Amino acid sequence: MKTFATPARETADLAFVHAAHDAFRRDVDRLAAVVAAGKDRAPHVRAGWENLKEQLHLHFQVEDSLLWPRVARAVRGRPVELAVLADVQEGHARIEPLVVAVDAALEQDDPSDRANLEAAVAALRTALDVHLRHEDTGALPLARSVLGPEEWRGLRDALRRECGTHMTRLVPWIVDGIGPIERSRFLTALPRAVQEDNRLTWEPRYRKRRLWSV
Repeated sequence: MKTFATPARETADLAFVHAAHDAFRRDVDRLAAVVAAGKDRAPHVRAGWENLKEQLHLHFQVEDSLLWPRVARAVRGRPVELAVLADVQEGHARIEPLVVAVDAALEQDDPSDRANLEAAVAALRTALDVHLRHEDTGALPLARSVLGPEEWRGLRDALRRECGTHMTRLVPWIVDGIGPIERSRFLTALPRAVQEDNRLTWEPRYRKRRLWSV
């Protein structure tokens, strides 16, 4: 099996994925906090939850259709590495019903019955954290080591086709509330045109949505 030293551009691509993982953790923490405070019926909280679901769906779709198949081809015939990929893909399947369970609990008739909702959010929070750690420590380092420049270019082109219009919501969501150093590191790795679009249009529009505010 070939292994590759990862150029700066591919490292930036993986940094984008890690930043999205941090944003997932941030939003699930926000959800847990508003549920604990009994404020989960606030309209901007519900909008935050809908946005989180949209981001999760896109993230899983992109990984399962574009990233992991490329890695699987690169490690064909290597059962240990293939097991790493199978684990993260199974993680997607485990998380999806937990999202449905949170949806159902949020819509329960009796808002004073907090036990089901708190349990559903806790289950999602735990499963998502475990899954993201598995990706961060196993599957993403594997991708970094086995995909060559040609595969990364192909992946990048496919991502532009798949996620082009979604970038207007994805980029400002990722930088929502992150520290200034991390924000600068993330944004400066993006193309200059994307940085300008985010500064002038995407982020101001995102902020007006006031996601998670109560």
